[in-house]
Amino acid sequence: MAGVIARRRRRQRVLRWVVLAVLGAFFVLPLVAMVEFTTRGDQDTWRLLVDWPLLSQTYPALADGIVASLGQAGLTALLMLVLLVPTAIWVRLRLPGLRRLVEFICLLPLTIPAIVLVVGLAPVYAWVNYLLGGSALTLTFAYTVLVLPFAYRAIDAGLSAIDVPTLAEAARSLGAGWGTVIWRVVLPNIRSAVLSAAFLTVALVLGEFTIASLLNRTNLQVAINFLGKSSATMSVAVSLATLLLVFVLLLLLSLLGARRRGAGS
Repeated sequence: MAGVIARRRRRQRVLRWVVLAVLGAFFVLPLVAMVEFTTRGDQDTWRLLVDWPLLSQTYPALADGIVASLGQAGLTALLMLVLLVPTAIWVRLRLPGLRRLVEFICLLPLTIPAIVLVVGLAPVYAWVNYLLGGSALTLTFAYTVLVLPFAYRAIDAGLSAIDVPTLAEAARSLGAGWGTVIWRVVLPNIRSAVLSAAFLTVALVLGEFTIASLLNRTNLQVAINFLGKSSATMSVAVSLATLLLVFVLLLLLSLLGARRRGAGS
């Protein structure tokens, strides 16, 4: 009996490593092909990519797209946190009966395709253009809606890990106002959840194409799409750099999650 169990475990271990190897090859080989393509011959693609003044001079549209996407990512993360963190905390403390409704509203964009969102946002952005102009940074409002499901789940998981009512009651009994309760008591205890929501927001904004393209705004993915028609090598290099940046952000997110679980245990 022990021998049968040992053989079964050995087969399961071998199967696990085979599956991991196949999946690793499936994901890694395209990246290796991208590196080979961008370094083929005596091309200076990567050197140009890290030389910002020369890149801005050679590919001004790409430089504008990078700057626009970084600005959109930063503003979207800031607006999302300003709107979502106080709302989630306040609902847990004062309006627990509305928690399901708020969760439904925040998760709703996940069920709606981006093309349908654009159809609904187009009339809104007609007024945005009239009031604020056609700056690419106005996509911040659309992206805030787009990232709500992922950011809400991250923040809600952080709040579920602590006893928010008890912390709030203890702080209130010591004379703290609601602003102090949210800012100095609850927020420090969900710091990792807030960082997770911010990282997810940045990763999603850097990879978004459909809304920006259909609303005629500039961001990194739109710039890469246009660049691919004139310089395929640089387009592939920028795409690879973006993938690596998003991978690093998600790796940091997983490390934060592991650290949080270790601290909790």
